[in-house]
Amino acid sequence: MPFKKRELLKKSFVLLIVLYAFLLSINLMGVSFQFFGMDFAKGLFELTSNPFVGLFVGILATSLIQSSSSTTALVVGLVAAGVFDLTSAIPIIMGANVGTSVTNLLVSLSHSTKNGEFKKAFSVAVVHDIFNMLTLLIIFPLEMAFHLIEKSAIVVSGFFVSTTASTFTSPISFLVSPVANWISVELFMKNAIIILIFALGILFLSLNVFVRIAKPLAKTELKDVIHNSLFKSSRRAFIFGIALTAFVQSSSVTTSLMVPMAAVGLLTIEKIYPYILGANIGTTITAILASLATGSPVALTVAMAHLIYNIFGIVIFFPLKKIPIFLAQKFTEYAIHSRRYAIVYIFIAFYVVPFTIIFLF
Repeated sequence: MPFKKRELLKKSFVLLIVLYAFLLSINLMGVSFQFFGMDFAKGLFELTSNPFVGLFVGILATSLIQSSSSTTALVVGLVAAGVFDLTSAIPIIMGANVGTSVTNLLVSLSHSTKNGEFKKAFSVAVVHDIFNMLTLLIIFPLEMAFHLIEKSAIVVSGFFVSTTASTFTSPISFLVSPVANWISVELFMKNAIIILIFALGILFLSLNVFVRIAKPLAKTELKDVIHNSLFKSSRRAFIFGIALTAFVQSSSVTTSLMVPMAAVGLLTIEKIYPYILGANIGTTITAILASLATGSPVALTVAMAHLIYNIFGIVIFFPLKKIPIFLAQKFTEYAIHSRRYAIVYIFIAFYVVPFTIIFLF
């Protein structure tokens, strides 16, 4: 076998191991945060009847358990159980959309020791958050005044109430969850702090190896292949984001994968932006499939509300993409001068402010 071919196979094998380690670290982070906050999150849901507070409950709960799908599932269960109604559930779902982007930001911090990489990684991570926040600022007041999401979800779900569907198991979950469960339960005895430290260690190590292997590839024809295939146009990137996220069943995973890709220069924020919007649609498909399988009208309506909310956001900020991209790049300039801005932003926006709002009101 020629030397170059052997070298390529070797690098491909190492990249697969690195990718698995990265996915495992994301899963373990989610597990550790769930041990920290799942019971607390459930308690939060039962506290609120104020839509404004419900919004911050969604942000905090999802930031704690690092899964908008888990938050949506909990909301569906509580609505079905009569704990609160659909009107109260929708603000929580909106908040969950914001909270889920914290994973990207945490992943971007692994590039914080190198200015060039951090600039690209953080801008891609924070543009997802900025898009979600801008969408929230526009649609939340409209929803409170006119109940657009609620009414639309009721109408759309009416077409599917009698439909049945089978659930779909994520292949990523199938491959990663058994190992993550063994590590968290058997090896670390559900100790959330140790699991989190271990997960962060794997995350930083896997990304470090990924950058060393992938960075030279950014100067080869691979960059052109990626740009001319999956990301050739905004529409293609958008569809790819939907498909991959629906397949993986986690927008946290699929959007986080783009952070190191941007860091090494394989993709730009402009190329990744429509992919991120697609991921926001793809992440709702899991809940829709699950709700169709249950046959519960209220479960389906909650799932449809999540989908419609994201569609509204895309309709507004896909044509106006320069706004979230510009804001992300501006904020990144401040973060480059001091990493503390990034860390303080994550801590305050996703934990301090929601926690304060919830317990003040």
